[in-house]
Amino acid sequence: MYKTLSLMSFMPCKAMLQPRARITRQDSENFVDYRTKVARNPTMERLQHNYLFPEISAREAEHMEKYPNAKVISLGIGDTTQPLPDVVASSMANYAHNLSTHTGYRGYGAEQGSKELRESIAETFYKDMGIQGKEVFVSDGAQCDISRLQLLFGSNMSIAVQDPIFPAYVDSSVIIGQTGDVENESGRYRNIEYMKCGPHNSFFPELSEAARTDIIFFCSPNNPTGHAASREQLERLVLFAQENGSIIVYDSAYAFYITDGSPRSIYEIPGVRLGWTVVPQQLLYANGFPVINDFNRIVCTCFNGASRIAQAGGLASLSKEGYKAVISLVDYYKENAQILLETFESLGLRTYGGVNAPYLWVHFPGSNSWDVFNEILEKTHIITVPGSGFGPAGKEFIRVTAFGHRENILEASTRLRMSLL
Repeated sequence: MYKTLSLMSFMPCKAMLQPRARITRQDSENFVDYRTKVARNPTMERLQHNYLFPEISAREAEHMEKYPNAKVISLGIGDTTQPLPDVVASSMANYAHNLSTHTGYRGYGAEQGSKELRESIAETFYKDMGIQGKEVFVSDGAQCDISRLQLLFGSNMSIAVQDPIFPAYVDSSVIIGQTGDVENESGRYRNIEYMKCGPHNSFFPELSEAARTDIIFFCSPNNPTGHAASREQLERLVLFAQENGSIIVYDSAYAFYITDGSPRSIYEIPGVRLGWTVVPQQLLYANGFPVINDFNRIVCTCFNGASRIAQAGGLASLSKEGYKAVISLVDYYKENAQILLETFESLGLRTYGGVNAPYLWVHFPGSNSWDVFNEILEKTHIITVPGSGFGPAGKEFIRVTAFGHRENILEASTRLRMSLL
């Protein structure tokens, strides 16, 4: 049921090949470094730096080593803190227990997800939008699907991204080979269309100035800015894609946080479109071949399907009781966001987001976001995320998450007010 891959290098020895050393480092003291004759993937060499969030974790570890008695509060990496609703956890526990019985045991499931869950997702989130269960692909998260979609589209596709945007879109494009080298001055990769989004344009790109691309990655509510696109904005985006014959990859991971009437799904906007976990049957390539057929092939090749236990929890969360409990959790984090929003505004800082998303985008005019990150960490022992990690347009901003225990949010608010006034 479980499969692992190990990397080894080999050297000839008389009549057979024998292993020289494992590539995976387990014990640095016993690690032996052998150089192979395998060239490094050139696209990996284009990546500018380490992935953003491990870099944040490394700096946090350094700070804790410097201040071992400090209570560090993380408002950085967006990791939830509240326990699962009982109806969801109980469903997962019961399913896990049944796996210990002859009648309840199940092995591999469908790579696309269980039929019951796929149909429940379509009914709950896309009712009256024409989406069917067979167009829904259950996965282990949006970030993994971003990479699978990049694999689906291949290296010859041109892409556009919001700037700033979650780094996985750009990094996966670099790795798949869609981009050129990075421009040292701007920090942008060649062959990517960066659609700048900021306060000057209500965090929505100037589409009249954007070049035509094959794929448009669009995230709403946006991570990191927290902006949820309005219906009129999404109508413009869909029209732009239709006129250019482009595919929109629409990431709506934080749709539950939208409360002001903005669309929760791009499927509310008429037009041919592609969702990040939903692939409509009517979406075709230029030669008329259905995109869904190729994506299904990618999923079956690269994925063994989401955990059956996790799917049991997902199905429970879509029940009447489960759905109500999920909304209650969202409300808790939205209250956290309101506390932080009021805190930063009281300090005279222009702050965006925090209303339709669990993230706040705080502006420090004329500053370097890594310098702001370091200053806040040094003065308050609070972890944030530098905006430049999300693209060149974020260099004067930091991202703050509302995911956290209430007592930590209140304590962070107090520290910020005392240290940044």
